[in-house]
Order: sequence, then structure tokens, then C-alpha cells
Amino acid sequence: MTCALGKILVIANPAAQSGRGDKAADQAVQLLRDALGQDSVVLAKTAGPRHASDIAERASGCDSIVALGGDGVIHEVVQGLMKRSSFDRPHLGIIPVGSGNDFARALHMPTNINEAVAVLLAGQVDPIDVGWVNNNYFIETLSFGLDAAIALDTMERRKKTGRAGTLLYAEAGIYQLTHNLKAYAYKASFDGSQTQTGESITFAVQNGPFYGGGFKICPDAQLDDGAFDICIAHPPVTLVKALMIFARAKNGGHVSSKNMELLRANTLHIEFDEEPPAQIDGEQITGRTFDIRLERAALQVIKPRADEAFCNVSKTTSE
Repeated sequence: MTCALGKILVIANPAAQSGRGDKAADQAVQLLRDALGQDSVVLAKTAGPRHASDIAERASGCDSIVALGGDGVIHEVVQGLMKRSSFDRPHLGIIPVGSGNDFARALHMPTNINEAVAVLLAGQVDPIDVGWVNNNYFIETLSFGLDAAIALDTMERRKKTGRAGTLLYAEAGIYQLTHNLKAYAYKASFDGSQTQTGESITFAVQNGPFYGGGFKICPDAQLDDGAFDICIAHPPVTLVKALMIFARAKNGGHVSSKNMELLRANTLHIEFDEEPPAQIDGEQITGRTFDIRLERAALQVIKPRADEAFCNVSKTTSE
């Protein structure tokens, strides 16, 4: 069987999905070893924050690195990969075992472990763009303001309750909308243009279309089109209208609101008058000034074939 994976390092977050990541990692690695051979797959389980990044940066002798977990571990693995020379950068694969799985949605990766492994074994490799902001990389989302506050609130609720999914995000969203509906003044330039001033309730810079566990903030965003899609929600907006826009954002219907400004750019410089809530691939970042750029085709990613003709794991492992 032809496979683009080569020698594989699986970096797994055993704490993903309230501890279910540990069992999922063992299952996925066994499937890969059954298909490719015992010595072709190495498993490394993370022990804490930034461990995945360190492993990905220092790993040697592997052709592909597979991140198993949620958007958080994928984000960390990308940090490590992007610190490597482009000539020494393994392919990136993912096995989604998280609560949000926004990057998996953008890649059209299945969340069933057997099916995800089957996609990896099929071996279609395509380049994707990567975002950079203030010495951090992101592959899906960067946002400021209300939506970032919702994302960070969701993360805290997840830690406290062990719950996950769209409902939890909706709960955090309603709370933030009713308690922290606020506009942030900013100055911004896009692709070196003349500085613009304005106020934003939400300011999202997207490489892919999703954030918040499936909310389609920039419906037309693509991971490989060489540009960021940007969605800015401007005031004034009443609480009732904000709740309506929030509900419609699940499927991208919010973009028709006159409060929304949609842009595309490769570079941005943003200065906020006061520090806003901010998130990068679901993780908190801080600051008032942000320099942002797109790195075109920076990562080679394993994804489903266009015809979805990936191999069946149960069949492959018996051959």
C-alpha cells in the first residue's frame, strides 16, 4: 500500500476529552502499527503545557508528525514544526480527539478514530497556510474582543465541569453577551494600507472558517488560499440583536448583518486603545498591539482525498 506517512511520530495529549485521549492514543497507534509495521510508529504522550511543542521541534528521524487530541495540542505541535527549517519540517497529520475540533472541521477530517487513521494511511498531502502573530503561529483562528472572551470562558467552563461541545460554547456566549458586551477602539492597517480607526465588538482573523467548536465566523475562509479572511463586528448593537447575530454565526448567517465588515488581507497591524480579550486557536494571548502575517503554504498536511476514496482500516490491517 502506498503511504505518504513514512516514519511516524504520534504526539498525543492523554488528557484530551477528560482523559479519553490516553486510550484513543493507544488505539490509533496500534492501528497504524498494524498497517505499517511496529517500527514505523513512535508514540509520545505529553506531560503538560508546551510539551507537544518541544517534542515536535526536537523530533528527529520522522517523516510525519501526527497530533492526537484537540485544537490545543495541534496548536502546540504547529509551534514546534514552524520553529524548524522548512527543509526539515515533517508532514502534519491529525487525529481529532478534542472538544472543539475546529481545525479538523476545516480539513474535513473524521472524528472517528478508525476513519481518521484511514485518512492518514491514504496519504494525500497538501500545503496549507499558517498565520503568525507576535512570535506565535496559528492555523485556524485569531480573534479579539467578545468572541475571544467567549472562547476563553468556554475553556474555563470545560476545565471546571469536564463538559464540552457547542452547548457549552453557547452557554459561555450568552453569559458574555449579557455581561461583557463591549466595543474596543482600534487602529488597523491591512496589507500596508493607510491606518484606519474604528471600534469593534469582535475582530476575527481567520485562516480557516471555524472557531468556538464549529461556529462559521468566516464562511469563505480556506486554509490554502493565500489570504486571511477577516470579520469585524462594529457597534452599535443592542443585546437582543447581538444574541441574534451570535445564533446565526453557527452556520455563517451573521455575515449579512450591516454591523459586519468582511475583509481579506495577508498582513495586518492592529493597535487597541485598551487590552482586549484575545485568543489564538483557542488559547489565550495578551497585548494591545499585534503584528500579523500569513506564511503561504508553510505546512504540508495530510487530509482526506477529494474523492474520499481513503482505505478502510479494518481491511488494511488484515492485509
